Amino acid sequence: MKKNISKRSSKELHDYKIALQDLEHKVENMFQRLWKNPFNHESQPDLFSQNSLMYIPKMDIVDRKKEVIVKVELPGIDKKDLDISIANHRLVIKAKTCHEEKEETGDYFKQEISKNEVYRAVSLPAGIDDESNVKTSFKNGVLELSMPKEKKSH
Repeated sequence: MKKNISKRSSKELHDYKIALQDLEHKVENMFQRLWKNPFNHESQPDLFSQNSLMYIPKMDIVDRKKEVIVKVELPGIDKKDLDISIANHRLVIKAKTCHEEKEETGDYFKQEISKNEVYRAVSLPAGIDDESNVKTSFKNGVLELSMPKEKKSH
C-alpha cells in the first residue's frame, strides 16, 4: 500500500527531515575526513559504522586586532558535556552525549537511545595570551570563545 507523503503528520515529516539531515552530516563528515587525509583509507570509518556518529560542528573563526573570536554550532549539546582545551596554538572541542527516552503504557513499551560524539580541532591564527583569560559563553547551542592574543601577535 502506497501512502501519500502529503497526508503524513507533521511529526512524521519532522522525523524524515531529521533523518535526512543526519545522513547529510554523515556524508559531509566522511568527505571532510577523506579531504584531510586522502591516502589513508584504512583509518577512515565506514559511513554507517558506529564511529561515523562523530559529528564535526560548524565553526567561525574571526581574527581581530587584539583577540580571536570562535563561534561553534553545538545543537543538542549540554554545557556540562563540553570539553574545551587550548594548547600549542590549537583549539580542541569535544563532547559526548547520550539521550535515553522510555515510554511504557500497559503492554506498550518504547525505548530509544541516541549517542553522539562531537569533535573539532583547529589551529588558531595567533597565539593566545593567557588561557585563563579566555571568555566563554554558551547560549542556544552556540559556543562563543573570546581569546586575547599574545602581545607580539597584534
